[in-house]
Amino acid sequence: MAQASGRFSRRKRLTRPKEFNRVFEAAERTADRRFTVLFRANRLSTPRLGLAITKRRVPRATTRHRIKRQIRESFRAHQSLLKGLDLVVLARAGLEALENRDLRVSLEWHWQQVHKRCKGLSSDSSASTAG
Repeated sequence: MAQASGRFSRRKRLTRPKEFNRVFEAAERTADRRFTVLFRANRLSTPRLGLAITKRRVPRATTRHRIKRQIRESFRAHQSLLKGLDLVVLARAGLEALENRDLRVSLEWHWQQVHKRCKGLSSDSSASTAG
């Protein structure tokens, strides 16, 4: 993979409270014991990611940073599944005890669920407009 495509550039991040609030206002969600992922269409050709990994859920800074790195790495690897979406990943309690492998498995599941639901929505809307 080319270095430029692997970067987590500013245009692929939710950076303003207004952008986060837009997702929180009318998001769909996937959830498991590790994460909750909120997502909403963004009218862009690229996905954007926001992280809400709070000190309350993950008290140690080094662990929070490790978890954020895992999320960003997984997001970069799955961008093609998530085109045109704004996503916010929220941590659930007990996350700090998990291995990186477990975090990646959970995130993979979330990305697949988001992709399936968005694919279903677009095919449902095209079917309803056709009839």
